Amino acid sequence: MRVPVIALTGYLGAGKTTVLNHLLQAPGARLGVVVNDFGAINVDAALVTGQVDEPASIAGGCLCCLPDTDGLDQALAKLTHPRLRLDAVIVEASGVADPPHLARLIRFSTVDRVRPGGLVDVVDAAAYFDTVDTVDTGGLPPARFASASLVLINKTDRVAPAHRAETVARIADRIRASNPHAHVVDTTHGRVDPALVFDAASPHDPVDELPLAALARHDHDGDHDGEPHPRVRAVTVGATGPVDPGRLVDLLEDLPADIYRLKGTVTVDTGRSLRGHVVNVVGRQIHVAARPVTDGPSGLVAIGMHLDESSVRTRLEAALQPQTGRPAPDGARRLARYRRLST
Repeated sequence: MRVPVIALTGYLGAGKTTVLNHLLQAPGARLGVVVNDFGAINVDAALVTGQVDEPASIAGGCLCCLPDTDGLDQALAKLTHPRLRLDAVIVEASGVADPPHLARLIRFSTVDRVRPGGLVDVVDAAAYFDTVDTVDTGGLPPARFASASLVLINKTDRVAPAHRAETVARIADRIRASNPHAHVVDTTHGRVDPALVFDAASPHDPVDELPLAALARHDHDGDHDGEPHPRVRAVTVGATGPVDPGRLVDLLEDLPADIYRLKGTVTVDTGRSLRGHVVNVVGRQIHVAARPVTDGPSGLVAIGMHLDESSVRTRLEAALQPQTGRPAPDGARRLARYRRLST
């Protein structure tokens, strides 16, 4: 299985390291992290001493430090090694990094165990129009959002209550002017539900292990008044038999607006044979991989912040209807194209 690699970017001071530390607190998640500076992560420095050539392996996580992106592929090759059994890798870029460039490095990584897991860009609501989106841009929306799948408007509590809703709406409008497909979430203190970003292996930490999640929670005891993050919603629909590849691709290419992630396993009827697939969609990024046809459960899970669960369920059920008759050959070709692009 390929490991999703999530890019985490943000202008200096936007709060991306706070977001990272919040994500690291997810119970049961085995995460790899690539950072510019170990000191930015609030974990025991005695445990985090490895470099890219010998990443520091902690039960439940692994860390690499890179001064720049030149060695990113080498770091990803080590962090996605099957022996580490990581659920995801997060690459936290420096505040001056160019998000589209980092997205391209991950998208075209030569590491065959990697798949893009989205680009999360963090902006400071209070400082946005003084830093990211100034009059110097000539009225054009910032190009940095062009590759973003998720934009977190952070530090909304630092905007005066009387102007908060208007300010957040103005920022969201500018983001969508640059990238109409980006999902936009407003938050404080870097709080975002980890389920929006990656899958955790278990709701609990491994027994008798010291994962990054436990270290991060220990270092953040008492922080930010303990308010929970807003919870995502999920809709799960099972498949009762082989599905039509064309209907499946129609769904992948045109997801309901509030779905940020879609994942699952399906068997399709190509008209000549049955073929199993693993599907992962993050924002507009579609990844399809072949898998053996099995008798186990199959279906799709849609994840998002504000899902209209009824309409989402209807769309998923339509795509997963058992195939009857011979499918149109164009559907199998379209699905095969995504499978080729994903490799």
